[in-house]
Amino acid sequence: MRVWLQQHRRALGSTLRRLYSAPASSLFSILVIAAALSLPAGLYVLLQNAQNLAQQVAGAPQISVFLNLEASQEDITRIGNRLAQHGGIQHIEFVPRAQALDQLKRTTGLNDVIAGLTQNPLPDAYIIQPRQESVADLAALRDELQGWPKIAHVQLDSDWVRKLEALFHFAQQTLVVVASLFGVALIAVTFNTIRLQILTRREEIEVSRLIGATDTFIRRPFLYLGVLQGLLGGFLSSLILTGCLFVLGSSLSGLAQLYASDYSLHGLSIHEVLILLIFSSALGWLGAWLSIAQHLKPTRSG
Repeated sequence: MRVWLQQHRRALGSTLRRLYSAPASSLFSILVIAAALSLPAGLYVLLQNAQNLAQQVAGAPQISVFLNLEASQEDITRIGNRLAQHGGIQHIEFVPRAQALDQLKRTTGLNDVIAGLTQNPLPDAYIIQPRQESVADLAALRDELQGWPKIAHVQLDSDWVRKLEALFHFAQQTLVVVASLFGVALIAVTFNTIRLQILTRREEIEVSRLIGATDTFIRRPFLYLGVLQGLLGGFLSSLILTGCLFVLGSSLSGLAQLYASDYSLHGLSIHEVLILLIFSSALGWLGAWLSIAQHLKPTRSG
């Protein structure tokens, strides 16, 4: 175990020295990787912020439950208690028919028409704020409430929810495609970098084979190089993204103040940064492994 750790330590040290000995080429490769990661990561952050902003602007979805006109006070109380105990409902608000009629007068300006009515045509109602906001859950709750006795109609305005879900679903699929394309680009950059390293060190590799070096021993520094380049590229990408959000955030805060809002952009969390670093390191390792698998074969036969 100690020998195995020493071999990895030496391979890592050798890789770090090679990166330091060629700073220009190493920095260029890391910058390319960082740029390839910054675009999908930036799109992900913008999508998350757009979802948060949409929720703030649109507000929580609501369901209106209209009772029968002949519903008694006992029926109203019973339905209210049943709604309050429902596991899928977060908050309820009772709107008496008299209050609904007064609000109709204030909002429509039809005071003369409403004053000529012999009786209040509006029913008592409950305004419900559900716990779940997906279209399927809202529709299921609406259908359930519609079957309760003394309930005339249940209204769910889910068009905006459905449109938002469709829009964000399309954006998520676009993000997956963009991330996949740039992931392939990252693998290609690492592949080419490791290929050049193998060609540069061909004689050294041949001598190592002659003195008994195993394939694992020869591959190890190249794999470390791919992982380190991916890791540093991911770290630089998070810094670039943070800087861009800082610049955009300062401009957005001034715009938000004009609309009496305090909305601000949110960047990657620590958990998401760790995922980005793991993802970039894994792609760097894959690019290095593919390059080694292809370009070390001729050396073995030479």
